Amino acid sequence: MASFKTNYLLVCFSFMVSTLSVKACVHTVEAAVPEELKAGYIISEVNLQHCLNNTHLELTTSDPDFAIQQDGLLYATHSTRIHSGERAFVIWLQDQQSQQKWKIDVALSVEHNMVKREVNLKRSKRRWRPLPFSIRENEFPPFPKEIQQVQSDSSQNYDIIYKIYGQGVNLPPIGLFSVVPETGMLKVHRAVDREQIAEYKFFAEARTKDGIKRDRDLDITVKVEDENDNRPEFTDVVVLSVPEHSEIGAIVGQVNATDRDEPGTLFTQMAYKIISSTDLFSIQSETGIMYTTSTALDRETKDTYELTVEATDCKGQHYGLSNTGTVRIVLTDINDNPPTFKANKYEAKVEENQKDVLILRIPVEDKDLFNTSNWKAKFVIKKGNENGNFRIETDPVTNEGLLYVVKPFDYEKNKIVKLEVAAENEAELVGTKSTWATVPVDVNVINVDEGPEFETPNLFLRIKENEPNGTLIGIYKALDPETKSSDGIKYYKISDPASWIQVEKNTGKLLVAGNMDRESSFVTNGMYNITVNAVDQSSKTGTGTVEIYLEDENDNNPIITNKDLVICEHYGQLGYVKVEAEDKDAEPLSSPFVFSFPKDHDKNWKITNEKATSMHLEQATELPTGTYNVPVIIGDQQGKGEQQIVTVRICKCISGQCVASQTSAALGVWGILALLLGIALLLMLLCILLTCFCGKKKEKVDLDNGAEAVLIKSNTEGPGEEVMAPNFKMSAQQTALEQESQFLQQSGGGLQDIRLSDFQNVNNVYGSQTLGSGMQNDPSSFLSATNSTFQTNYGQQFGSGIQHYADKNGTSIWRTNGLVIDQKLNGFVTEHNDRFAEDISHVYGFEGRGSFAGSVGCCSDLNDDSGLEFVNTLGPKFRTLAQVCTKK
Repeated sequence: MASFKTNYLLVCFSFMVSTLSVKACVHTVEAAVPEELKAGYIISEVNLQHCLNNTHLELTTSDPDFAIQQDGLLYATHSTRIHSGERAFVIWLQDQQSQQKWKIDVALSVEHNMVKREVNLKRSKRRWRPLPFSIRENEFPPFPKEIQQVQSDSSQNYDIIYKIYGQGVNLPPIGLFSVVPETGMLKVHRAVDREQIAEYKFFAEARTKDGIKRDRDLDITVKVEDENDNRPEFTDVVVLSVPEHSEIGAIVGQVNATDRDEPGTLFTQMAYKIISSTDLFSIQSETGIMYTTSTALDRETKDTYELTVEATDCKGQHYGLSNTGTVRIVLTDINDNPPTFKANKYEAKVEENQKDVLILRIPVEDKDLFNTSNWKAKFVIKKGNENGNFRIETDPVTNEGLLYVVKPFDYEKNKIVKLEVAAENEAELVGTKSTWATVPVDVNVINVDEGPEFETPNLFLRIKENEPNGTLIGIYKALDPETKSSDGIKYYKISDPASWIQVEKNTGKLLVAGNMDRESSFVTNGMYNITVNAVDQSSKTGTGTVEIYLEDENDNNPIITNKDLVICEHYGQLGYVKVEAEDKDAEPLSSPFVFSFPKDHDKNWKITNEKATSMHLEQATELPTGTYNVPVIIGDQQGKGEQQIVTVRICKCISGQCVASQTSAALGVWGILALLLGIALLLMLLCILLTCFCGKKKEKVDLDNGAEAVLIKSNTEGPGEEVMAPNFKMSAQQTALEQESQFLQQSGGGLQDIRLSDFQNVNNVYGSQTLGSGMQNDPSSFLSATNSTFQTNYGQQFGSGIQHYADKNGTSIWRTNGLVIDQKLNGFVTEHNDRFAEDISHVYGFEGRGSFAGSVGCCSDLNDDSGLEFVNTLGPKFRTLAQVCTKK
């Protein structure tokens, strides 16, 4: 609360100070001055100390002849006169920060025999008074000339040395002004030109002899008083335009001359006059606006006028400067001249039966401006073209009228045609009493030997469809225009799309030659047209068209257009389909149709919602899914119709489409027998499998080198049989190739071509096979493979295209196996105990990543320090594997 009171008091105090400051500012200034004031005359010194914020004031006056400085010095900016003894204006003060404004009214009065009085106003401490002054341009020598003295208030107490700097001193134009250091007298050293620089701004400083600045620098503005030393100037050529035949007083345009002297002065105020002798145009002296003074301006007589205009400044006074310029006035065209024909009458000729031919060019003249809408002609046939035989247009290049015949003439009917042609313009006529001109044109038709002409160009016949062949439907005769006879004229068909009509060559009789079906694609809206050509003895021809209208007969039955339909099954609802039909015949031989069932129908369906060409076929009872053939009889209005079959499928639907479903039906006798036979086969297969797995286990025969003969597929996840290490000890001295070679040498007899690859193929093709106890083979398939190649994991190949036995006899197969086993056993007895097995590597099923232990197969040539000590930690289940893989 205390803070609020403090802020409130501060605001009130601030408002009081602001109010007092405003109230202390001057409201009015009254001064007595001479009647004539020269530029730089000091009127008064206004105290602005308490006016708003006097450090950020913007000062302006409502009268451009007076100005006020920041320190309140009010002076005349131009040489001026106080008319009527009094003059008033306003000084505006605006605070640039707060945007507050203040107005001071100034009233000047003329005091005769006035002696300049001192202004008893308060002066700023240590301020020297700047005295605005001016110099006249184009001053005559001698130079330098004294122009004004500046003096600092500090000169009352110190010996002051004055110095100036800025524009006209040490800045271009350099050396124009100087100052007497001791007195402050300013001098100008040469003549100045206001049109180059209108005012000069530089600064003066006041220092004591020891160089100490005793006052602020004074900004000095020297204005250059204008003299009338520049003549008015025109542009190169002033071009103005006005329409021809304009009314008196019509504005042509404005002439503007420029003057380089000071704007707004008497030296730039012009007076204009026309020097050339003319009674067609005038000019307003003060504004330079030109007017017409006559209506006799005719572009076709003279289209351009050039006048000399003089402009004089000082409002045309005798002491003013003047100059002349050229004004070109161009008359614009109006359509005051209609086109005129070069002849009083035109004639043309054309042969009969000719069309789309140019028969005449009609030239015209027009005095208006070339190639404008006032000049371009437009031709109109006023009379004689009632039948539309002619067309007339304008040649865009020559502006001539082009007369064409677009519809042929018959000499026997029109020997001469008289036309009246008018010539107009694209633009309407203005500024004249003339009218559009017309000219007569006679067109003579020339007789030529013509071909035959049919009695009518289009013969109309009306017959019934399906008329029998040979029926006479009409006669189409042609006559010679000269003799009016049909003797010697032959008739031929030009066009008969369906070949339905026969034209007799000598008589022109039209006979039916085909089945004329109204519903044919050659018939359009019941009409069928043919074209006939008549040829006389001089090979002249004439063409005619026969239009045949076919009357409809009831020769078409209504036909169902959608015979395969679908009903989506909905539980508890009876479905329906929409059956639509059409009849190619026209009414009343077609729709509306009558829909019905045959007498012996099954009552499962009913007809509802009958319309002119459709009906709803609806279930009368609930029906199972399936396909139904429903007989329907459809007849037209005359009762003509036949029985038709509508196929309806009832099914379960998804998104309005039928889906496949199993058909439920009762099992017949054969279905039951097939089911029992399948069950018997399954039981037999189960017995075979149990016999295989539960049979007596045979005694095994340990084979030292078994892996080389018949390998067991062991990439399984189940536990293998226990294998004793001594049975697989083999020497690593012989390679697999040497062992194979040795085996083949000892086989003898019929085993010379048997190789390990044969047994490998047997293992691969017939599954797991073992020798000795538990051995199983298929005698009918053993050794059936031919041309096999054995390849190890190391890229070695044994044999190529080896021929194998393909003995299908079971006895020979078992004999062969016995010989192989005996040979192997004899080989193992003679082997050294320290021989390692030279096994054959196989690629086993890969399960994602390799073993850190490397190979643990008996195919590896292991050492004592082979890094397999970790096997001892795997438990008792792995001891047998460790014994097999450890060198004894």
